[in-house]
Amino acid sequence: MGDRGGRRMSVSKEVHHDFQAHRSQYHRTRAANVKLPDRIDIGTSISEFWAGLAIERESDRCLKIGIAIHDGTYGIDFSVQRLSLEEEEEHIKNGNCDWVADHVIAELDRYRQEHVCKILGAGVIAELDGESPTLCSRLWSELDVVPMVVTANPVLRSEKGKDLPQRVDETADSAARKCLALYAPTKQPRLSISFQNEVQVDLGGLIHLTTLEDYQNSVRAPTWRAAQKYIKDVVDRKLRIVFFSATPQGGGVALMRHALLRFLRLQGVDVEWFVPKPRPDVFRITKTNHNILQGVVPPDVRATDEQLGKIKEWIVDNAERYWVRDSGPLSAPQDGGADVIMIDDPQMPELIPIAKRIAPDRPIIFRSHIEVRDDLVLDEGSAAQHVWRNMWSSIQHADVFLSHPVRSFVPPDVRKESLGWLPATTDWLDGLNKHMAEWDLRYYLHVLRQVCQSQNLPQLAYPDRGYFTQVARFDPSKGIPDVIKSYARFREMVKDRPQDQVQQLVICGHGSIDDPDATLIYDQTMSLILEKYPDLVDDIVVVRLGPSDQILNAIMSLCTVAFQLSTREGFEVKVSEALHKASIGKPIIATLAGGIPLQVEDGKSGYLVSRGDHESVAKHLYDLVTDKDLYNRMSEYARTHVSDEEHTVGNALSWMYMASKVAGGKLLKPNERWINDMARDEAGEPYKDGEPHLPRHLST
Repeated sequence: MGDRGGRRMSVSKEVHHDFQAHRSQYHRTRAANVKLPDRIDIGTSISEFWAGLAIERESDRCLKIGIAIHDGTYGIDFSVQRLSLEEEEEHIKNGNCDWVADHVIAELDRYRQEHVCKILGAGVIAELDGESPTLCSRLWSELDVVPMVVTANPVLRSEKGKDLPQRVDETADSAARKCLALYAPTKQPRLSISFQNEVQVDLGGLIHLTTLEDYQNSVRAPTWRAAQKYIKDVVDRKLRIVFFSATPQGGGVALMRHALLRFLRLQGVDVEWFVPKPRPDVFRITKTNHNILQGVVPPDVRATDEQLGKIKEWIVDNAERYWVRDSGPLSAPQDGGADVIMIDDPQMPELIPIAKRIAPDRPIIFRSHIEVRDDLVLDEGSAAQHVWRNMWSSIQHADVFLSHPVRSFVPPDVRKESLGWLPATTDWLDGLNKHMAEWDLRYYLHVLRQVCQSQNLPQLAYPDRGYFTQVARFDPSKGIPDVIKSYARFREMVKDRPQDQVQQLVICGHGSIDDPDATLIYDQTMSLILEKYPDLVDDIVVVRLGPSDQILNAIMSLCTVAFQLSTREGFEVKVSEALHKASIGKPIIATLAGGIPLQVEDGKSGYLVSRGDHESVAKHLYDLVTDKDLYNRMSEYARTHVSDEEHTVGNALSWMYMASKVAGGKLLKPNERWINDMARDEAGEPYKDGEPHLPRHLST
């Protein structure tokens, strides 16, 4: 059942109560030919369940495992089994309880396949989490089940005062119900925002997706050692670190922040993340400002002083209402406030002067994660100059200015000594990137087909046909028209091929609450296809998806080639995600826009093309689908040459280095250096020949 200390552990199993529910014979017959959910007829429902997992220890070598299954309304099935460990007691004392995880994983995997169902989440009682420290992370990584650690009630309360001890199956059922209560109608765990608008990452720590060992195994040794040096310093000094950004979910900053706090809190770092109360009218203004700074709006579009004033009013109101009170994040450090403040959003620079008035010596780090075209900012009287000057009046008071590593993104107002490079990152262990079993990948494609059916969209024919994809927000800078035009040109090049040998196209993405352009861009995309390429209507799937990271993961994991044909871009993590795919890296065709050339090695991990060069995109597609050796060579290179600095651990290294340096009145002057390089060098772990890292010469 498991191998610990070089010896085989023997576990005997005694079934006290097995699962009793049976799948409809009709349903089982329809699914029998291919036992993967995406080959089941679209109209066939795949049941979605929740599980509860409990433990009852009878002795050092013997315990009972209870597993309950809940359909969202009521408990429908359960099992109870006694496990006896026939091995030396020292293995239990040493914490080697993976045999418990082995059993639970095997039972749930068997159940989902026999019942053609998907288990979405599992309530794991705290005692079981303590007995089997790897169970939660394995539920997430192996079965794509979201594990929530909940407390168990030891007794059943009676109104007549006669309490009854709770059996292990009853405890498991209670755990399933507690887990279910934390799910939203979208069948995703609820987003939790607590007092003072603090984002409660992973439901305040109830969700256990990863272990520290998982993170250590996801990066190279020098990165890990350097990160641990600064994390230890921050923890030992008991520094309070606070992040601010505009939205808690949906955008790239939110994705990075969830991942960063998840990792840091595993190690005891006192780190928090606050967001303002959302205001849709303000988000319309901030999105327009974003587009103005990127130069993707008509020249007559400007932000008025009244509109810019609304943004400041919104931020000041949130600060005064939630964050400046005693022990609030903006209060002075001696009053319990943050020791270091990180503002990771160009929508919130007004917080900088507020924080400086309260504690002038407290360090503030500002990160600009958007493209600010310096040529437009320098154009006297331009809309971009007007927006930038308004922002700069507050940003100039920050101690450090961080930017994507592209010099043209930084206006000349920014002082060279305060400027450091810090690219966006992703997380190899989260729902967007983790390796998923074939069963789970096919389940999410089945969900995609049902979404398409409900919206009367074309159907994806995978696995009978391959497909290309661009996963991105529906945004005017993402180059979606270029994706469609390039695909149309590719189809002309393969017009003599049978249709079942020609790839389809999937364009999809999530939305963000501060992104009001998405509906407009979606409608423009559909109009382009219907009016210009009616012959391709049935082979282009354009869909806005709900808040499931795993469905985007599945789409990217199973595609043939990924696109990122942005016309304007900062540092696109979807490029890193495509290249890194665990089983086989995905060759990517991307534009020479913003920070993308830092991520793609042209001709090795993918291809870089000029904006609007549809002919080159089509040619590269043709080469990749007709030359198997080229495709395999490029895929393998892509998978093995992604830098640690594009992952959460590398990101944490940079943030913790900065916090360690600036706290206590120390100065940090990057002078246009990469923060990652500074952190590695000072930790005594500089990059060595052969270790992948992003190219440095393109940053200026």
